[in-house]
Amino acid sequence: MKNSASEQSFYIESEGEEDENYKYGDGDGDGSDSEHSNYSNDDDDNDNANHESKTAWPQSYRQTMDLYGTVPSPSLTFLGPPSLSQLGSSFLSSSLVRRHTPDRLPSFVRPLLPQLEAEKSKQPRGSYYGPPALSRKSSLRKAVLDKRASIAQEPPVSYQSTYGQAVLNGMNVLCGVGILSTPYAIREGGWLGLCILVLFACLSYYTGILLRHCLDSQPDLETYPDIGQAAFGITGRIIISIILYVELYACCVEYIILEGDNLSSLFPNAHLNFGGFELDSHHIFALATTLAVLPTVWLRDLSILSYLSAGGVLASTLVVVCLFWVGTVDGVNVHAPGTAINLSSLPVAIGLYGYCYSGHAVFPNIYSSMQKPSEYPAVLLTSFGLCTLMYAGAAIMGYYMFGDGTKSQFTLNMPNNLVASKLAVWTTVVNPFTKYALTMAPVAMSLEELIPSTNAQSHMYSLIIRTLLVISTLLVGLSIPFFGLVSALIGSFLTMLVTLILPCACYLSILRGKLSLLQRAMCVSVIGIGVVASAIGSYSALSKIIDRLR
Repeated sequence: MKNSASEQSFYIESEGEEDENYKYGDGDGDGSDSEHSNYSNDDDDNDNANHESKTAWPQSYRQTMDLYGTVPSPSLTFLGPPSLSQLGSSFLSSSLVRRHTPDRLPSFVRPLLPQLEAEKSKQPRGSYYGPPALSRKSSLRKAVLDKRASIAQEPPVSYQSTYGQAVLNGMNVLCGVGILSTPYAIREGGWLGLCILVLFACLSYYTGILLRHCLDSQPDLETYPDIGQAAFGITGRIIISIILYVELYACCVEYIILEGDNLSSLFPNAHLNFGGFELDSHHIFALATTLAVLPTVWLRDLSILSYLSAGGVLASTLVVVCLFWVGTVDGVNVHAPGTAINLSSLPVAIGLYGYCYSGHAVFPNIYSSMQKPSEYPAVLLTSFGLCTLMYAGAAIMGYYMFGDGTKSQFTLNMPNNLVASKLAVWTTVVNPFTKYALTMAPVAMSLEELIPSTNAQSHMYSLIIRTLLVISTLLVGLSIPFFGLVSALIGSFLTMLVTLILPCACYLSILRGKLSLLQRAMCVSVIGIGVVASAIGSYSALSKIIDRLR
């Protein structure tokens, strides 16, 4: 396919390489880079050659994942003919490269895993058996970035994050609405269930390190789908991407349920009669939330929301501080300790604790953007350690205050007449408004990639896709309005796959033949734990959801 100037404008500029003749995997398969890749073989080379001119869906993953920690100069632009503005430089981390993302990706784009002939003799950027090495692509990226900046008459953007910035990025990914359900998890699983929280923290840290080793096996691997492709080919890339996008979509459903629950607790008497239909407070506020977030999903430049959503760590910390304030200063009644363990509903607690550690989709992006990749283990350790302390503190304090009456979100238990309670509830209400569009953007852009190239200039398709996605989250949220059980289902099924099972499976596949017996045994053990937790947690959550719907 000819790459004319107009056609090239639709390409994602992944790392600044200028060679047009990219191929997947290891290039021409002449065996000169057998040490550079641990996972290539003759069959893979044939498959890569067959996919030479095909799209490795999704191409927009890196750019949309970078939105979680990026804030460019705000520009209020909705979906329309103007090209999509730059996704921006990093807010919490100045490491993420400013990229030009097309209005719509055509059916033929550059492969995401390019392999230049000059790079074949080089070692990967890092290795499991040695310190990370700096890849040539960093200098190429810097040169292209400076060129773009000079053309745009803007100063060049720094693209490397420090240790502290990476920690904030990691915590911002982990600190989400899952913290609201940790006291409910103790109610469901008992006090000893907190051991599961600590166990998942340790296992998630371990699998986060495994993702690093997978990335280091090839200098061009930067995202989770890249790892899936390196391990299992194009099929692995597509399956892992679908799982990640379903998880993001489910989080948007949780936001709708969350808003309906908390706003209806503030205004329980709200009701509306419309066309013979009577809507209670939960339905009214779920619908109002949907109408409020819909315009934000249409935005082309999400930097305005990025300024606020990047404060997720602050919002979570503030809610926990308010909880402790209500319990200690305002003197809310303290209940007697509950049971040590509740085996009948322990599987639900497993899912709730698992939901707290669903940040692996972004960890590869954080690692590939670090100034010193060798600090990545320390970054993960600090992020997981601080977040686990917040989760455990909120869980213990919340359940100790509300006992067996603890609801799926501890903000629903907090007295409405207290200032700290109102602050906690309104912080919980405002936070999803800033995160909904950023969470839905990867899902929407991945679907927009599937639009036929003949309709590349029709922005009506993008508008329709995004609108239907938002409406569908409302319908699902109203159909299954059980925040705690939906969280448990997401944590049991999707998070166990993304956090525990898939990292180990990819690690075993990519580095097969180079692992010790102990390393293989540890990976198999983690996969076993993930499979068992996923099976019993998903079954329990689904059973309870079905029972409540009857």
